[in-house]
Amino acid sequence: MRNIIVCLKVVPKSENIIFDPVTKRLDRSKAENQINEADKTAIEIALRIREKQGGRVILLSMGPPLFENFLKLGVAMGADDAILLSDRNFGGADTYPTALVLSTAIAQIGNYDLVLAGEESSDAALGQLPGQIAEFLDIPQVLFATSVEAEGEKLRVKRRIKGGHETVETSLPVMVSVEMGAVQPRFPDFKKMKWALSQFHLTVWSSRDLGLREEVTGIKGSFTFVRGLSEITPSRRKRVFIEGDVAAKSAKLAELLRERPRT
Repeated sequence: MRNIIVCLKVVPKSENIIFDPVTKRLDRSKAENQINEADKTAIEIALRIREKQGGRVILLSMGPPLFENFLKLGVAMGADDAILLSDRNFGGADTYPTALVLSTAIAQIGNYDLVLAGEESSDAALGQLPGQIAEFLDIPQVLFATSVEAEGEKLRVKRRIKGGHETVETSLPVMVSVEMGAVQPRFPDFKKMKWALSQFHLTVWSSRDLGLREEVTGIKGSFTFVRGLSEITPSRRKRVFIEGDVAAKSAKLAELLRERPRT
């Protein structure tokens, strides 16, 4: 196995998600952040494959400098290297330019057999990036995997489908997204954590390092935009109690259903 690249995202904890009404973007200024849980699952799967098949596990993320320590946390879990894609031009991107930046970096890393990512992020929950990255790289994709096993020059992936599972065998290189909780992520090694925070050299690439023009990244390269925000008002249910025997209750229920306005 050659390089195993894991795309991860740092997300605010769900209870800390706040939208800026002016910029229409997530306000991270007061949020407590964490590695996206599904991406932790992807890291664990990468480490298990490396233990059996060899190779190097490289973490890759796009975001501001505050992401650095979270990438180092991934190194403390056992990853061999980590790269942060950080540039003001990347800000405000939807999934399309995000996938473009990540796939360009993956191509620049090169020598990879497997690209892993969580099924979706907890903040946006779109699940679009893995498929888009695969399209940019022009490699096969297997999404929503529950187990991933490398067998020589092929990969055997079990994925959940409606009503059960299916097993897919694919050649390498391949892009795989994994379901959160498919495996239990390991805890970071605390001794290695101390080393990672103080001595590990994190590579940071900008748009210039990737050879990407400003107009294809960030907001300028996006195709979707948030035009407005509104607060959802909680629904109020009308509680009706029906008295009587079974026949009376049934008749009254039928009457109420007929009177109910159709939407």
